[in-house]
Amino acid sequence: MLGQTEKQKWEATMSKAKVGLVQQGDVLAFRETALPEGVKVLKPTPRGYVLAEGEVTGHAHVVDVDASKVQAFIDDLKQVWLVVKDKPITVRHEEHGAITLDKGVWKIGIVREVDPFTDEIHAVRD
Repeated sequence: MLGQTEKQKWEATMSKAKVGLVQQGDVLAFRETALPEGVKVLKPTPRGYVLAEGEVTGHAHVVDVDASKVQAFIDDLKQVWLVVKDKPITVRHEEHGAITLDKGVWKIGIVREVDPFTDEIHAVRD
């Protein structure tokens, strides 16, 4: 990968990895074995399936709507779940490199941080 920084090389490797955890900024995608019971179909927005939206910038982690590749669901805790069919999908964001999710069930989460002074847990904001 001539001319790429170490960070770009690492991002390219991780975006293609067949691992159980993939990260894009403050969004985490965890590979799971099955959907939980009681999930409901997530309706797409005009932008696509929005996995997380930045409260400050309005930028979003988005998957294009393509029924042949992916289905999106939401559970009672407002957690997004993706079922990626035979072909990988791309999660895109205005500020982060795109990531690829392979076939399987994925649970989407948000990075959390602990305030060492108060022991409070906060979602990391993009």
